Amino acid sequence: MGRFQPGQSGNPGGRPKGALNKATLAAQALLEGEAVALTRKVVELAKNGHPVALRLCLERLLVPRKDRPIIFALPKVEGATDLPKALGAILEAVAQGEITPGEGQVLASLLEAFRRGGELAVMEKRFEALERVLKGRKKQP
Repeated sequence: MGRFQPGQSGNPGGRPKGALNKATLAAQALLEGEAVALTRKVVELAKNGHPVALRLCLERLLVPRKDRPIIFALPKVEGATDLPKALGAILEAVAQGEITPGEGQVLASLLEAFRRGGELAVMEKRFEALERVLKGRKKQP
């Protein structure tokens, strides 16, 4: 077993959470007041075709999308019996290169969530029916 309790720091007198280190503070002090001039210079370099400056500017203008729509004709899924057909279509699309393996995995996990949701709905109905039966038995003499 460790010497420290969970959540207890090994160095309680250490740097506070969120505090910046000395190198960061020194860099910030050097750059203070220069943001406008530096930005102007990077834009100027980008306009003159400097690849790193160009990339830096474009990364600020065009934030990369984390997600994109998956263009894929998934068969209609209304219940658990439709899931094998849908999973087969996903596998086929991955095999044909229509969608990436990562996209296929995302789609398959959505189908799994749909399946679990359906199971929960069925279980809830069964529990409610059992409760009605048990209540009916308690009322009988």
